[in-house]
Amino acid sequence: MPFPFLLFFSSMFLSFPSLSFSQQTPPKGYLINCGATRRSVIHGRVWLPDGNFISAGTSKNLTVPGLVPTLSTVRSFPLENKNLRRKFCYVVRVYRGARYLIRTTYYYGGVNGLDFDSPPVFDQIVDGTFWSVVNTTEDYGKGLSSYYEGVFEAKGNTMSVCVASNTYTVSDPFISSLEMLILGDSIYNTTKFDSHALHLVARHSFGHNGSIIMYPDDQFDRYWQPYEENVSVTASKKIPAVSGFWNIPPSKVFETALSTAQLESMELRWPPFSLPNSTYYIALYFADNSDSMSSNSRVIDMHINDVRYYSNLVLSSEGAAVFATRWPLGGLTKITLSPAANSNGSPLINAGEIFDVLRLGGRTHTRDVIALEELKNSLRNPPLDWNGDPCLPRDYTWTGVKCSEGERTRVISLNLTGMGLLGSLSPSIANLTALNGIWLGNNSLSGVIPDLSSLKLLEILHLQDNQLTGEIPSSLGEMKSLRELFLQNNSLTGRIPDSLIGRPGLEVRTSGNQFLSPPPS
Repeated sequence: MPFPFLLFFSSMFLSFPSLSFSQQTPPKGYLINCGATRRSVIHGRVWLPDGNFISAGTSKNLTVPGLVPTLSTVRSFPLENKNLRRKFCYVVRVYRGARYLIRTTYYYGGVNGLDFDSPPVFDQIVDGTFWSVVNTTEDYGKGLSSYYEGVFEAKGNTMSVCVASNTYTVSDPFISSLEMLILGDSIYNTTKFDSHALHLVARHSFGHNGSIIMYPDDQFDRYWQPYEENVSVTASKKIPAVSGFWNIPPSKVFETALSTAQLESMELRWPPFSLPNSTYYIALYFADNSDSMSSNSRVIDMHINDVRYYSNLVLSSEGAAVFATRWPLGGLTKITLSPAANSNGSPLINAGEIFDVLRLGGRTHTRDVIALEELKNSLRNPPLDWNGDPCLPRDYTWTGVKCSEGERTRVISLNLTGMGLLGSLSPSIANLTALNGIWLGNNSLSGVIPDLSSLKLLEILHLQDNQLTGEIPSSLGEMKSLRELFLQNNSLTGRIPDSLIGRPGLEVRTSGNQFLSPPPS
């Protein structure tokens, strides 16, 4: 679910604040202005151009007047030859184990030309995990941009955030801005981030009717949308200290609350849209700051879709947070707040958050990732989508890369035949020890053939029609699984190893080189 923005069965927990509020500083991380060519300072914070984080795509300026700076440029990703199911990734250095709030913002602005009035629909991916579909059509029709927000833990020294073409539309995907901000260790820390991530569905300040609450009001720069319902809005007399609240919501969300005028139940249709069947993280925030009630006299019971969520919650000026880590929902959601039997006051609520709990899609074997990155660096023109996770999600593997099924994902073949590749073959290719086939023929690769003796499963090696030099490694004759060795039409010299000549079950092609002995018949 995108969020509009002007020119985005469970365990149950209860938390009460106890700590004092400390002076905040801007959250650490990256603010990336996609498509921009130089850095800018907006509201005292530095936004970086995106050129150091991505190698694909085209920077474009929007001609829509009056846009804020972060919406005035985009990076667009042309779909050459209708290359659907390709991903284009920003790769950012991160702190391993840190928890990041990731926010992507999109404003179309007609960047794909007159033939495409509506924005494209495409996917977004973090590392090897499908995050969400990006569909900004409704917001764009209202003159608004859209943002998406998620919480992911860094599994390595880099994270990739990708936009990916799919089969929904054939218009070029794009992105306006990317934010990656470090969250405190205590934020959403009941989520098992080793296996899951959070995708924001809704975050609202109930009763608030102003602009979106963000930094500096929220020290982590989360966005809290205004929310009004056809019930009473109560203004707070004093604000609780929030640093002891679970998830540390901004104090500003406690300035207003939704309530009822009488001692009666209150129903909220929140989130205000239908949800797909899934499990959700739900956090609700309360503080009773009225002067008219005696201490501990406002007590409420909570139900979600008529299922008990929490009972006998005593509301006080110190406030409380109630959250569930995995709550099943689907369709429209009804939250019912009722005065408990011992309550002298009507129910109220200040704020709420709900996230879809995403199961991580896994990661390609680290050794294979490193080997492919080194191979990529040895090529002068690697495929444009060779960024992010090579194998995952399954629909978005790198061009020419085939991967194994199962939990331990390995690279099992490379097929870049006729891709016009320039450069050399990195010795790191020998670290792809699950390979059973290499097809690199009909390119312009130069240099020597590296030692591939560690590739015990390799059956096919096609390096024909390149510009390779040096001798054929004798170790190729010791590879028992090899059954096709195509080396014709290179500039190889020396002698053909005896172990390759006349070996049963092995087809060897070496014509068109400069050997000292004739090729095998």
